[in-house]
Amino acid sequence: MLDIARRTIKRVPSFQELLQGKMGSAKQELSVDVLVIGAGPTGLGAAKRLNQIDGPSWLIVDSNKTPGGLASTDTTEEGFLYDVGGHVIFSHYKYFDDVIDEALPREEDWYNHERVSYVRCKNLWVPYPFQNNISMLPKEDQVKCIDGMIDAALEARVANSKPKDFDEWIIRMMGEGVADLFMRPYNYKVWAVPTTKMQCAWLGERVAAPDVKRVTQNVILGKTAGNWGPNNTFKFPARDGTGGIWIAVANTLPQSKTRFGEHGSVSKIDADAKRVTLKDGTVVNYKKLVNTMAVDSLVQIMGDQKLTDLSKGLFYSTTHVIGVGIRGERPERIGDKCWLYFPEDDCPFYRATIFSNYSPYNQPQKDVKLATKQLADGSKPKSSEPKEGPYWSIMLEVSESSMKHVDVKNLLKDSIQGLINTDMIKSTDEIVSTYHRAFDHGYPTPSLEREGVLTQLLPALLKKDIWSRGRFGSWRYEVGNQDHSFMLGVEAVDNIVSGAVELTLNYPDFVNGRKNTERRLAEGAELLNVNKSKATAVE
Repeated sequence: MLDIARRTIKRVPSFQELLQGKMGSAKQELSVDVLVIGAGPTGLGAAKRLNQIDGPSWLIVDSNKTPGGLASTDTTEEGFLYDVGGHVIFSHYKYFDDVIDEALPREEDWYNHERVSYVRCKNLWVPYPFQNNISMLPKEDQVKCIDGMIDAALEARVANSKPKDFDEWIIRMMGEGVADLFMRPYNYKVWAVPTTKMQCAWLGERVAAPDVKRVTQNVILGKTAGNWGPNNTFKFPARDGTGGIWIAVANTLPQSKTRFGEHGSVSKIDADAKRVTLKDGTVVNYKKLVNTMAVDSLVQIMGDQKLTDLSKGLFYSTTHVIGVGIRGERPERIGDKCWLYFPEDDCPFYRATIFSNYSPYNQPQKDVKLATKQLADGSKPKSSEPKEGPYWSIMLEVSESSMKHVDVKNLLKDSIQGLINTDMIKSTDEIVSTYHRAFDHGYPTPSLEREGVLTQLLPALLKKDIWSRGRFGSWRYEVGNQDHSFMLGVEAVDNIVSGAVELTLNYPDFVNGRKNTERRLAEGAELLNVNKSKATAVE
């Protein structure tokens, strides 16, 4: 554990002081107890907890000028906002709720939504989750799905082993019909790897297991199932997108302990000497390091060939985020839909979010005059004269990996055509804004090899006083939502300071199983009856 009792805390110079030379040139040497790399949700969670403890000296650095990481938001020159993929706020932790409420405390800071989500299949909109709503499918597909579910239920009664991979889990839970219609093609489009190459320990509350009796009743009666899942209700910030949340959280921290942008970019990590060199030449000495950059990138910067070779067993996909801004009233067929799933090959994207439905400030206001860039079919508009709205927008996500190639050059064009193919937009719709950005590390794949790597890699880093945490820092997708990621940082700090158990990292099923209940940081060890000696803190 971190010894903070017998030492003098050194004040970390602020960014402005460094620039103004009040405490020397920018190329200097600093010393802190805890250095946090990355100002996404995990890094900000660590910094927030460190600031709350008011004991260890600390510093948080990030190469981006704006905090938020993979939960940030971009704005096009026309004024359309797009998140880095589909993000919404729902929580498993009261601590997280309290921090978000402190950052954005007013009722008018938020819009509350009930999820309206569908799967596009056979030119139909099937309510989510698909496996509970096969009553919407053509009769022959209903028969295939129910046959498969019955076979799966019978097999489950005699099975004496766990599924060996995600594909086998799908077959055992849902049967061949649902697997072939939705689960296999959709998950390939999301993860960019076949389901046979993924493990199934990550699933938890993320995939709904069908109730065969209820599904059969709904098919006979022509009914659909109700909302399911931890995000069936959610809230979204009124302004600035998801990224605005994390900017607001960062603004609650002392500016003197943050270095963002060029002066916060890491160029070298000497884990043995416990020194980090920033690109502006500043050297930061630390006692403990909370890392939130991708762990495969971390070990490369460290220059540790053994750990670098080990990290090559981790698999990930790149996420392409595409945005389309459209002039006109939102079509009735779109209505109040939130996000939509696309398992079929008539479009390159696996998910579409009606981003304009989340907040009226996610797109320009009606009186803003914009020129039409093109019609949806690619043809030129009759006039390029700017004119008023209203406007609405769609955000799309496309995955790419070494096992799933993407025609990046034509991806925007193909995506717009996919929107036409799936009846999301009409060929004559006026497109006033487009957006495309690729995020190299998009999804940390729960591959078959993942646990074998992580059970060696994370402890090896911990022996070097490095707590690697976060969506890619600890590579566990099952605890990769914003609330999880934030708490991974919070709990890492508690582990450093007091040896507290990191529940989110080590017990994801427990954390996810207590949705929307009050859980304080110190509560977990008692509830789990975990002996304090099992804590991963470094003395």
